[in-house]
Amino acid sequence: MADLSSCKIAFIGGGNMASAIIGGLLSANKIPKSHVSVSAPSEATRSSHAARGVTVTPSNVEAATGAHVVVIAVKPAIAKSVCEELRGAWDKLAEHPIIISVAAGTTVGAMREWLGGGRVSVVRVMPNTPSLVGEGAAGVYAEDVDDSQRGLVNGILSSMCRVVEWVDKEELINVVTSVSGSGPAYFFAMVEHMTASAKAMGLPADQAARLAQQTCLGAGRMMSESEDDAGQLRRKVTSPNGTTHAALVSFEKLGFADIVDKSMKACVERGEELGKAYG
Repeated sequence: MADLSSCKIAFIGGGNMASAIIGGLLSANKIPKSHVSVSAPSEATRSSHAARGVTVTPSNVEAATGAHVVVIAVKPAIAKSVCEELRGAWDKLAEHPIIISVAAGTTVGAMREWLGGGRVSVVRVMPNTPSLVGEGAAGVYAEDVDDSQRGLVNGILSSMCRVVEWVDKEELINVVTSVSGSGPAYFFAMVEHMTASAKAMGLPADQAARLAQQTCLGAGRMMSESEDDAGQLRRKVTSPNGTTHAALVSFEKLGFADIVDKSMKACVERGEELGKAYG
């Protein structure tokens, strides 16, 4: 099924990523509310989704029944039990829905095994939290989807992601995590420290925060709209022996590049550990 408007989508789990995707789909009028169902154990979570006009239920099987696409958006520790529950309900079906997994660290192979093997098409997605405001980036991996299924997945993800990148090796999803999945936290930390430093040097905290936040936002927009890469943009804003040059020289002396490299590698290594722990 390539037509998103006639697609029925079930969300197993109603947390941030499910909310981001549903919000994007509904805001863009890509799918009728009646075609969206959400299962969640929390009554508060179900109520928040019901307020959007979609169908809610505490039953995973009920939510997934009749769906063309099932988004599994649960914590990795319960992904196996959720999949096995769905498998029990689907065993007699001639065709399974497409599975989109946003369960961190859970491999495509494990998901397919838990869901019943070769008949199941599983797409593994690593989105990030800016998806909540329609500015997301996502890495995607799958082993057995056709062009129609790929187009359907792109249509769903593009509702809340500006960038959707398909990778050809599953281990690269951990690299995607280190760049964009965890990446927003790096920028939050940078703005946090810039704000604290400016405050320590005398700027009122609220002014420092507003200036740092807008600087981050503006720099990001420049990168997304410019034909220049980040390195060239950096060079353009750095006058020889000027104030920016002084700051960047300090970064270099303190090993900034090495800090970033080691931090991203630590993120990848933790992703690999989670993959081993959760399949």
